[in-house]
Amino acid sequence: MIQQLADWTSETPDSNEFLGSLKEDLGAAEVYVFTPKGKIVSLPASATPVDFAYAVHTEVGHRTMGARVNGRLVPLDTKLENGDTVEVLTSKSDNAGPSRDWLSFVKSPKARNKIRQWFSKERRTEAIEEGRDELTRAMRKRNLPIGTLLTTQALVGVADELNFPNPDAVFAAIGDGQISTQNVIAHLVKDAGSDEVDEEVEQEALPLRAVENAKKKTSSLGVSVKGVNDVWVKLARCCMPVPGDRIVGFITRNQGVSVHRADCQNMIDLQRRQPERVVDVAWTSTKGLFMVRIQVEALDRQHLLSDVTRVLADHGVNILSGSQATGSDRVAISQFSFEMADPQHLNRLLAAVRKIDGVFDVYRVTGAKDSAVPRLRKMQ
Repeated sequence: MIQQLADWTSETPDSNEFLGSLKEDLGAAEVYVFTPKGKIVSLPASATPVDFAYAVHTEVGHRTMGARVNGRLVPLDTKLENGDTVEVLTSKSDNAGPSRDWLSFVKSPKARNKIRQWFSKERRTEAIEEGRDELTRAMRKRNLPIGTLLTTQALVGVADELNFPNPDAVFAAIGDGQISTQNVIAHLVKDAGSDEVDEEVEQEALPLRAVENAKKKTSSLGVSVKGVNDVWVKLARCCMPVPGDRIVGFITRNQGVSVHRADCQNMIDLQRRQPERVVDVAWTSTKGLFMVRIQVEALDRQHLLSDVTRVLADHGVNILSGSQATGSDRVAISQFSFEMADPQHLNRLLAAVRKIDGVFDVYRVTGAKDSAVPRLRKMQ
């Protein structure tokens, strides 16, 4: 039919005569319109300038912002007629894209499919970002080591176990509500092994006498267990207690007594589930090295990470581990773990970090329930 129209064009030099013949001879199933350069475009009956734009090129369709028909500006839902000359006005903005309401009036399958594909891709991008943020928040709430567990290799393994093609598909599934963060975290923890997570949460506790008969080790951490001598004591990694914190002990399997802050959410859960495994502990010394984890919340920018690490180094801090994640709102959440000999030195360190340009807040991560939600929310 296009070839026939081309033949008609060459055989009928008078444009008015050609248009008259065109309107008489073409059926109602299609309309034939012209580009500004005279090229003929076939469209379904009742097609609109948006259909025309997508017929020219997908990118033209996506960037359409207006149209002229026969030299006049018209609404995008205008029905085109045979012989119309259509000019599409496009946006040069990087954020240009179709409108959902176009789906209510476009007629061509190509236009409809391309619009749906665009929104499907956009939704997928949003779902990936939402899923990544949800997973990070859930892990932070459980005080899991994000930098250790949330690696590319680990995510590839979880994607394979859950039958997803790649980590982005896992994030998208979380964002769309197809799978829970709890499910993904369970796989991450399982794949990492007990060395990567809090053993006291994952392992079954043993009676006190079994702990006493286990490998004996006098605590060098400055903590004593009431009523028990020479028991192996460790400071819980989920809340990292330091001298001055109120602390509670929990009997674990093959790990002695794990010492938590009294307000640690993990400890609160363990006390509720297995109160018989809870023991009294107390600080006996403030000497030694203590693990501390801090969280820095800042507006993401160039050199932010180097500025923070420089301040930590200036205060004599030896960083043992760190992680950083940036959300769609361009807020960077960084965590650093390091050892300190003097817990009182921490306040001076936090004050120095807080003065860094762009930093909203910085605080010690303790595992307490009220520290699970990032404090930058107060900025919103």
